[in-house]
Amino acid sequence: MNELPQTGFLRLSQILGNPKCNPPISPIIPVSKSTWWEGVKTGRYPQPVRSLGRRITAWRIEDIRALITRATP
Repeated sequence: MNELPQTGFLRLSQILGNPKCNPPISPIIPVSKSTWWEGVKTGRYPQPVRSLGRRITAWRIEDIRALITRATP
């Protein structure tokens, strides 16, 4: 979690990882895309910010940090 900046936004591929990129992006939250969206729908995962643009979906880094903190015993 040290490589995350203090503030900003993350796209889904940055959260779930993308092994096809060069270099590959390691996942922060290792779940599938369908599991992630189901978790967003049920409230387990944070809601995205959609006001950045018509076709842009991103999550606040602060929300992802809070999710990681909740999940860490």
